[in-house]
Amino acid sequence: MSTKKMPPFLLDEKKWSAPYFLAPVAGYSDVAFRSICAEMGAALCYTEMVSAEALVRNHAKTKELLARDSAETHYAIQLFGANPATLAKAAEIVSAFQPAVIDLNCGCPVPKIIKAGAGSALLKTPERIGEIVRAMRNATSVPISVKIRTGWDEKSINYLETAGMAIEAGACAITLHGRTRAQGYSGKADWDAIKALAAQTSVPIFGSGDVFSADDAIAMRAYTGCDGVMIARGAIGNPFIFQELCQRAAGQRIDEALSPKVVAQTALHHLELAVKYLGERTACVEFRKHFCAYTKGFAGGAALRAQAVRCSTFAEFQRLLELFAESAA
Repeated sequence: MSTKKMPPFLLDEKKWSAPYFLAPVAGYSDVAFRSICAEMGAALCYTEMVSAEALVRNHAKTKELLARDSAETHYAIQLFGANPATLAKAAEIVSAFQPAVIDLNCGCPVPKIIKAGAGSALLKTPERIGEIVRAMRNATSVPISVKIRTGWDEKSINYLETAGMAIEAGACAITLHGRTRAQGYSGKADWDAIKALAAQTSVPIFGSGDVFSADDAIAMRAYTGCDGVMIARGAIGNPFIFQELCQRAAGQRIDEALSPKVVAQTALHHLELAVKYLGERTACVEFRKHFCAYTKGFAGGAALRAQAVRCSTFAEFQRLLELFAESAA
């Protein structure tokens, strides 16, 4: 086990033995999908990033992003914004939801977020990140973590400085996505940067970038020495990645590839949860992208995906998933 001081949400030996987390993926990390990942063994699941400004203004739809299922014995809330006072107030508000940790987003590359001075725009002013973290720490007893990128672009690589500012201000952990803002999600993630940061900090460092399989997650930890791995695109349609990582951490042998039947059962459970929290119509519209992700790479999946984009009821998706499960026969 790492000798670094662990945040309270990772003091459980069982969870720390497989420190793999679901990232805050916009449009995907809702309560239904987080619940599935938690059931599969994810050590911690992060909400989609939540606007601090909208929270302070009491926007009802924004608070819906904070919904939590019983399967989530603990979860993380990620906030974004640019104003220290606003983020402090937002941290105070979300504390009532009893998250294990509140994460500050300093890595989102989306133009509309950057235009507001939030997300990866904050990488241009590390001292502002320190101000925000300090304000949030003063507003709540919930641990504060920070997610960053290596820098704004290749000419301004400043992750060591940025992480240092956040840690000095009281951040309990840092997640580093090994790309610059300019890269977006293209190119190759810089695992060497994660390795360098992990070797130089007193708090846990979580790595992110180019983790699409259990092998990738294990390789990242082995190569970089990071204390945990945040999985984003690699978990979409594949929450089973957490199950495999837990099994491998426990020394269990993984013999068989996932069958369409097992995937279909999980997908249907996912949809049931989505209906519970979103209502049938909205859940089914949102589930179209999940259905496509679940069936990707399976024989006959393309034909089913062509039908899925027109499904708007639970019964329609249930029938498609039954057809998918039968493809194993």
